[in-house]
Amino acid sequence: MNHLFSLKEKVIVITGGTGFLGNSFIDGIAEAGGTVGILGRNRKIAEERATKINREGGKAIALCADVTNKNDLVNAKKMLLDSYGKIDGLVNAAGGNMQEGTVESHQDIFNLNMGGLKKVMDLNLWGTILPTQIFGDAIAHHGEGSIVNISSIAANQVVSKVLGYSMAKASVEIFTKWFAIELSRRYGDAIKMNAIVPGFFLTKENRTLFMESNGINTQRGIEILRHTPFKRFGEPHELKGILVWLLSNASKFVTGATINVDGGFNINSCI
Repeated sequence: MNHLFSLKEKVIVITGGTGFLGNSFIDGIAEAGGTVGILGRNRKIAEERATKINREGGKAIALCADVTNKNDLVNAKKMLLDSYGKIDGLVNAAGGNMQEGTVESHQDIFNLNMGGLKKVMDLNLWGTILPTQIFGDAIAHHGEGSIVNISSIAANQVVSKVLGYSMAKASVEIFTKWFAIELSRRYGDAIKMNAIVPGFFLTKENRTLFMESNGINTQRGIEILRHTPFKRFGEPHELKGILVWLLSNASKFVTGATINVDGGFNINSCI
């Protein structure tokens, strides 16, 4: 059974590889035997993480690139192919919310920050589509592989304030389904695309939204946990299993799926 979940001899690039959740994804791929292309804008962090994996007996390479810059991505793809000769998988983990794309309760909803909303859309949606175009082409040339997108619970539930992020992630989900069908029409069961839908995980970026410096939950954190049946936030390592499954041959007959990892948040009516 273990061989089904193995990523041995698979070369997988992960965008957002220098981020908080990206670090857990990298570790999960390496632990399953995969070779990791760690792609992010922060070269120093990418190199540090690649060095750690290589030092521990795995295989990793740092790829400095912006997911919204086509030339960056083309150069990163060339570097990965020059090093390993193929690409078997892609994890589109780059993304996140931005202050410019949020709408506070006191703001005029008929005077939204259109530029800010577009900025969040560019990162989360186009920052998923563009890497798929560049690295997906290499996967198709190789003939077999898996693409995993990262959505959010905010794509399915109305989460106050995060309008831009919600719209972007909802778009990522329909892109996942649409592209999965088109992949199957052209490549049969050789290339699959799915999406992970994380619930609320404590990260460096959002910790202060959910928790005070003394460890006490903020009002927003309290409301989230009240709606979460498991009554806690997710831990980054709890995303490793679903990611490895989707990248591996264990999920060979799965495509176009959006899979919640949210402690029951999405299905809870609170009644």
